Amino acid sequence: MRDLTELLNDVAAVTVTPFDADGAVDLDANAKLVRRLIDAGVRVITPNGNTGEFYALTPDERRQVLESTVSAAGDDAAVLAGVGLDAFSAAESARQARDLGARMVMVHQPVHPYIAAEGWVDYHRQIAEAVPGLGVVPYLRSPRITGEEVARLGEACPNVVGVKYAVPDPVRFASVARDAGLERFAWLCGLAEPYTPAYWAVGARGFTSGLVTAAPALTLRMRDALRAGDQAGAMRVWELIRRFEELRGADSSADNVAVVKEALAQLGLCRRDVRPPSRALPAAVREEVAAILATWQEDAK
Repeated sequence: MRDLTELLNDVAAVTVTPFDADGAVDLDANAKLVRRLIDAGVRVITPNGNTGEFYALTPDERRQVLESTVSAAGDDAAVLAGVGLDAFSAAESARQARDLGARMVMVHQPVHPYIAAEGWVDYHRQIAEAVPGLGVVPYLRSPRITGEEVARLGEACPNVVGVKYAVPDPVRFASVARDAGLERFAWLCGLAEPYTPAYWAVGARGFTSGLVTAAPALTLRMRDALRAGDQAGAMRVWELIRRFEELRGADSSADNVAVVKEALAQLGLCRRDVRPPSRALPAAVREEVAAILATWQEDAK
């Protein structure tokens, strides 16, 4: 499993789920987006994540997206498939991901109004034990989960190879990672590029990104700068993507996916359609996305 841990010390691209004019999943567009990322140099692909509208897809659609992604990736990238909901469904989805050829699963934060720290460990253990041959990556969004719980999960399940940490507090992240085992797991900043320089400074060596689907060169430039110890270079990228990510994060991230899909639509790569409870972007935001893309294109010259 150590090879998977090393593989996760990189950009994990969380892909969108394209829809066609009839509202069905557009598998051809999905395959092209996956290949575009791989051709740019991305080596970890996450279908059925939040940027992929996981909760707006049917189980059959999630299977189709995963199957399309694995096929398009081939041997050129590792697929880290999103799974979740109740533990039984998540375990079944993990087995399906294994059978379709994914190498790892990313387990969405449990959706439940009552989550005990001990129950968080049991939830992930039930999923990890269902697929001992797959790498498992919990998506940790709760500040109530400490390094002690992560360490206990890792002791019980050797196939838990990484943690996608998405609590917006780099100081807490530094503590959790060290209490759990900084070297035991791959630690990914789960809050994408805006938080990545800060999380990298205290121990993260990978990060997840939805923006990379639209602008792979920018995301990889940030990664390369951080690997080289070039904080100033990483922050130059940060400045370029700042407004785009602010649009995604506005109003409790209401337009998180819609902003990425708008950029892709303007680039001619897929339709801009999103499913409820997301919404189509208002004209003013669409115009701002166009202005941001123009800035990126000018920077690339």
